[in-house]
Amino acid sequence: MMRVDAHQHFWRYHAPDYAWMGAGMDVLRRDWLPTDLHPLLARHEFDACIAVQARQTDAETDFLLELAHAHSFVAAVIGWVDLRAPDLQRRLERWRGDTRLAGFRHLLQDEADVSAWLADAAFNRGVSRLQQSQQVYEVLVHAAQLADVPAFCARHDEYWLVLDHLGKPAIGGEDHAAWRAQLEAFAPMRHVLCKLSGLVTEVRTRTLGVAEIERHLDIALDVFGPDRLMFGSDWPVCLLREQGHLFGDNAVRCYSLQRSPAQPGVH
Repeated sequence: MMRVDAHQHFWRYHAPDYAWMGAGMDVLRRDWLPTDLHPLLARHEFDACIAVQARQTDAETDFLLELAHAHSFVAAVIGWVDLRAPDLQRRLERWRGDTRLAGFRHLLQDEADVSAWLADAAFNRGVSRLQQSQQVYEVLVHAAQLADVPAFCARHDEYWLVLDHLGKPAIGGEDHAAWRAQLEAFAPMRHVLCKLSGLVTEVRTRTLGVAEIERHLDIALDVFGPDRLMFGSDWPVCLLREQGHLFGDNAVRCYSLQRSPAQPGVH
């Protein structure tokens, strides 16, 4: 079986580009590149990883693709493009034929009105265009922003959608019941996969409650089943808290990883 860590970030740190790195995130404020990740993948016997955008520019997609072509274990890229742009098709032509580009993501969680974004006609046309081209779209929201996501996902069922970080539940917080109820709406949507990633950074207590995290993982298994869940470490963001490891076969299916890349190494 091909073992895939389905959620990594890479960057060359330049403060104005990463305004989301707030107080307490000093560990992230440096370059984090595939050469830093490679020993960890090898140590835990992962064959490949998926690089996910952390900036909202076309240059971010170019940067991640350059890394993917330089390092064989970076098997695919989730980039960024302005899905509301009138010239979206022309923008997408920039990466036409690049087999390492698996899809796109927008930082919906940082928008002032997530509901308005999900209802926006141009945004929905953009997501539909991605699906027609068999490209994944990844949904990034906090638990408090989940309400309109199921309806959005139901509209876009022509190709894979991925819910990042299990919908970012506030582990140890007070919205557990509402989060679970909204998550259960995805159960019948066979085209929606979910990443078990980033959970440790959502813990709201000082101590890392393993039992509480396991309870959330059990809920994910109940809702999505084993064939719609993917492990992702969310490295290096996971360094804000200590992190463990899990599994990887559904990522091969979701991101169309047709061939097994070389064993982790710098190429």
